[in-house]
Amino acid sequence: MKGMTIFDSLSLAWRTVRSNKLRTGITVAIIAFGIMALIGIITAIEAMNQSLKESFSSMGANAFNIRFKDSRVRFGGNNSDVKKTTRGRKEKKSNLDKPIQREEAEYFKQNFNFPAAKVSIYRRGPGGQEVNYKDKKTNPQIVVWGGDEHYLQVTGYVIEMGRNLNDLDQQSGRNVCLIGSNVAKTLFGDRPDKSIDKIVRIGGLPYRVIGLLKSKGSSAMLRQDDVVVTTYNNVRNFQNASRSYLVGVMVSNVNELDPASGVATSVFRSVRRLKPLDDDNFVIEKSDKFAEMFISFLSSITGSAGAIGLITLIGAAIGLMNIMLVAVNERTKEVGLIKAIGGKSKNVRQQFLFESMIISLLGAIFGIILGVLVGNVFGLILKTGFVVPWAWVIVGVVICSIVGLIAGIYPAMKAARLNPIVALRYE
Repeated sequence: MKGMTIFDSLSLAWRTVRSNKLRTGITVAIIAFGIMALIGIITAIEAMNQSLKESFSSMGANAFNIRFKDSRVRFGGNNSDVKKTTRGRKEKKSNLDKPIQREEAEYFKQNFNFPAAKVSIYRRGPGGQEVNYKDKKTNPQIVVWGGDEHYLQVTGYVIEMGRNLNDLDQQSGRNVCLIGSNVAKTLFGDRPDKSIDKIVRIGGLPYRVIGLLKSKGSSAMLRQDDVVVTTYNNVRNFQNASRSYLVGVMVSNVNELDPASGVATSVFRSVRRLKPLDDDNFVIEKSDKFAEMFISFLSSITGSAGAIGLITLIGAAIGLMNIMLVAVNERTKEVGLIKAIGGKSKNVRQQFLFESMIISLLGAIFGIILGVLVGNVFGLILKTGFVVPWAWVIVGVVICSIVGLIAGIYPAMKAARLNPIVALRYE
């Protein structure tokens, strides 16, 4: 009789897998759970990364800001601003804490002569403000910012309708403002265009709306559309405004960020009247700094996801091997019959290996589909696009193939070694 081909072994293996639905289903489910945990967590992390990158681009990709040293965001408690210099002396806390004054910011703006760079002076007003129009009001979560004519461009905002702040607004400090899309939606419903030239009240003070800002896509991470922007001269009307000014610098392309920040450091040291041996009492922050900080933290979770998936897959491999060993015992007569009609040991080995790999790959397919769907639930919550971590999908398929191969080798070898005469007599 002509020997079995690989296709015959594969076909027989598929029919056997299909005929044992319960056993196959349980094993596939175990493997699918491991892959789902791995792919699901990775997909969720990628969705969060995407959201963070969008959220923290509060300044453009080609921009950086200058703030006084004590205003840094801290993560953890080991970030003291009193530190030793190379000479071993301690910097004075008062020197580090020295806010940037309006005169210093304006002097920097006049003297920073980097080609094609735009400089904006701005100041954070009070947060947690309520904005009123007639009988409607926002939640007390609106942040007031005071800027200049370049503030919107440097911080990545775009005017949807109305006009920008101008020199007259700035010099006079009059009560005019631009409002974020969430503010407009709350106060003016489906007709945000009606907000232009209306008088709203912010912290009890009347402001004329001169512009409406296009939505920046506020996410769960940052609420960038819950803002009101006025001039930095006007922000002084609020009692809880920040005591320090900030300076934003935008250059024409990313390659100019480093040289521009170098020039900015030199000019600002002069502005702050620092001696050559004095440490900087200001910080230059690029727009993606915090995003990178969070993303590096999230990437450490990837290792945990891999460990969860790996442990589950090891358990699945042991379970699959036991099931295949049971299958060998149950089908001893079948193996004997295959050998009796001309099948060789390698044909039997192939069949059991194929069965093991088919079960593993079925688990991989279901696990990947479920993992991507579960992970993208975070994408929906964070309002990011549909994410598929293709590299990890390929890794998942490869891992499952290896699991199937390893789990099937011993049972396949055991089946291939069966004596056909003894096997046919097996009860």
